[in-house]
Amino acid sequence: MQKVEAVVIRERVETVIDAVGDATGHVGVTVVEAIGHGRERGVTHEYRGRVFESRFLPKALLVFVVADEIADDVVAAIVDAARSGNESGDGLCWVSPVNNVMHHRTGTPLEELNVEA
Repeated sequence: MQKVEAVVIRERVETVIDAVGDATGHVGVTVVEAIGHGRERGVTHEYRGRVFESRFLPKALLVFVVADEIADDVVAAIVDAARSGNESGDGLCWVSPVNNVMHHRTGTPLEELNVEA
């Protein structure tokens, strides 16, 4: 099993989730609201003649736990769907191995069920 995590701009959350579902059939996802910045280091706004700096930008962290066989397809779908066309600020995507994925309710390992989380 692999954990695929992606930081995306909030406007792209639904688009990314739909793209992963369409590309791989995987439907399980956890979405966490987050704030942060990368190379863009925030944005500057002007309101009524005053300049305001927003150091941290609203983002979302998407977490998918998937079978090893579809991890690369999930990453490809995320990267394609999360791209906004802006110069920077679209986010990141990474993969980590996971072990012992268990369902709380049944105590059954996910690998035994032959279904994705």
